[in-house]
Amino acid sequence: MDRKISLTGIKPTGSLHIGNYFGAIKPALELAKDYDARYFIADYHALNTMKNPAELQSCIREVAAGWLASGLDPDRVIFYRQSSIPEVFELATMLMAFTGKGLMNRAHAYKAIVQANNEKSSDPDAGVNMGLYTYPVLMAADIILFDSDVVPVGKDQVQHIEMAQDIARAVNANYRRDVLKVPQAAVREQAAVVPGLDGRKMSKSYGNAIPLFADEKQLRKLIMRMVTNSQAVEESKDPDQSQIYLLYKLFASAEEQAALAARYRAGGMGWSEAKEELFRVVNRELAPLRGRFEAIIADGEGLDRVLARGAEKARPIAAATVTRFRRAAGIDL
Repeated sequence: MDRKISLTGIKPTGSLHIGNYFGAIKPALELAKDYDARYFIADYHALNTMKNPAELQSCIREVAAGWLASGLDPDRVIFYRQSSIPEVFELATMLMAFTGKGLMNRAHAYKAIVQANNEKSSDPDAGVNMGLYTYPVLMAADIILFDSDVVPVGKDQVQHIEMAQDIARAVNANYRRDVLKVPQAAVREQAAVVPGLDGRKMSKSYGNAIPLFADEKQLRKLIMRMVTNSQAVEESKDPDQSQIYLLYKLFASAEEQAALAARYRAGGMGWSEAKEELFRVVNRELAPLRGRFEAIIADGEGLDRVLARGAEKARPIAAATVTRFRRAAGIDL
């Protein structure tokens, strides 16, 4: 029996960090165990905010290499760049004919910009380009094109899947047959919350992130900067209230977690020693990833070949969906 299809979009937004690794990359790669998994670099989506060509190209390559270094196996899954699949844009154009403007007006990202502009007494559409406004249609095309059964998303992204469902159903209702598969959202309820250097959730926007592929020296320096309280060395400490320990748990074995928690509670261990323990387990897991990442980045032609092979596998699937739609619409007779 054929496995269901999952689709994961990866926006190239700069260097990956540990929060991305546990919150997005690892859960997404787990899908390959149970689904026919497809992953794509959403480079055209990135154009809405990233206009510097050198920066965009660098981000595309870093993110692609980062996912490959983290365990994405291009021989087991389909991995491609969105811009390598022209059928995405043909399908998006056809879907536009079935998408109401009112639906686009309700998109969260667009509404947030309008609200911010209204609060500043600016033109409601200031700073809104058509790429941002029609973003949900292009995303729907990304999803629908590959007959996706499920799309893993956080709760804040469910609206995008609901819009894709609405558009696909409008097409199917018009032609009175199942021209397009209606996707479902696979909501990640238990995404790991990774503490940053200052104790808040790790995020580039907070400036508290630890880069996933930082070299050993930089990694140790960042970990030693983690914010702690003023408890003395001899005091007993609650591991579950320590950001150092919470991050440690993501990298350490159950036995290591229990041993370090006991040392916290017994007293006699200072924060610098706890940070050294954290560095040890983090570096142990990330050093092999760092080595693979550096090798992939150094072999630019090899990375291009990986993405080109992914596009070769993706395009026949995409073409079949577009042909099915064109025939239903009366364009291909």
